[in-house]
Amino acid sequence: MRLAFMGTPDFSVPVLAELIAAGHEIAAVYSRAPAPSGRGHKLKLSPVHAFAEASGLEVRTPKNFKSREDIDAFAALDLDAAIVVAYGMILPQAVLDAPRHGCLNLHASLLPRWRGAAPIQRAIMAGDKTTGVQVMQMEAGLDTGPILLSETVAIAADDTAGSLHDKLSAVAAQLCPRALAALERGGLTATPQPEEGVTYAHKISASEARIDWSRSASEVDCHIRGLSPFPGAWFEADGERVKALMSKPAQGEGAPGDILDTDGKLVIACGEGAVDLVTLQRAGKKPQGADEFLRGFALEKGARL
Repeated sequence: MRLAFMGTPDFSVPVLAELIAAGHEIAAVYSRAPAPSGRGHKLKLSPVHAFAEASGLEVRTPKNFKSREDIDAFAALDLDAAIVVAYGMILPQAVLDAPRHGCLNLHASLLPRWRGAAPIQRAIMAGDKTTGVQVMQMEAGLDTGPILLSETVAIAADDTAGSLHDKLSAVAAQLCPRALAALERGGLTATPQPEEGVTYAHKISASEARIDWSRSASEVDCHIRGLSPFPGAWFEADGERVKALMSKPAQGEGAPGDILDTDGKLVIACGEGAVDLVTLQRAGKKPQGADEFLRGFALEKGARL
């Protein structure tokens, strides 16, 4: 099929790679415009932009799709479909309607749960046991379109946002060519999303990254894993901010924030139960296991975070 691909982050790259491998014609790739990065504020290409250029594909980076010129240029591609994977830009109705089969979005949740920007993080933070990837026919609403194809994925007890991201990206890469093959032979059925069970995966804010030890151990554990590796849930110890990147529920009781064990591990009391902080990171340093962390950062049993 003749396609446009619209995506920006690492999550989207395997999908584009599989579409190329499957023999689809990629007429153009759309990605967010290069952004200043680092101390020198040099413009950095998005992962999709860099991969597309390396693959010899035309890349377009409109600031938005509000201009008639950008809309007309998209329509002139004469597409069978557009594949949208974490593009990060609202598409006007004229763009959604331009391809013969419209625009298909791959979303990393089981809709209508976790519509919006951060479905992977929110699923772990909420303690969900399953999530998935769905191919959705795009419409004007935020992730409200009918579902065309789905794949369910279990969330493991030790999954972080990073590990689940990689699992779902791999599933999306396999699901998209399947959806297009079915679309070509007329084998896709559009199923409207249920009206019940709608939740929104709002963008992660810096203000919610601080760990609240008064919550239950299960909630604290999900909070830590859901924000790992970025932005990283954190606590303060001796006036220093420390990120907790991996944890697991542990045995123990105490006042919230009490350090219960520092013998090769770091166990902290929560409002109910305790958590074992498995991987930590000090500012400007690499992630460390609890044992290594404690050798360089003196925390005593009985102190309170």
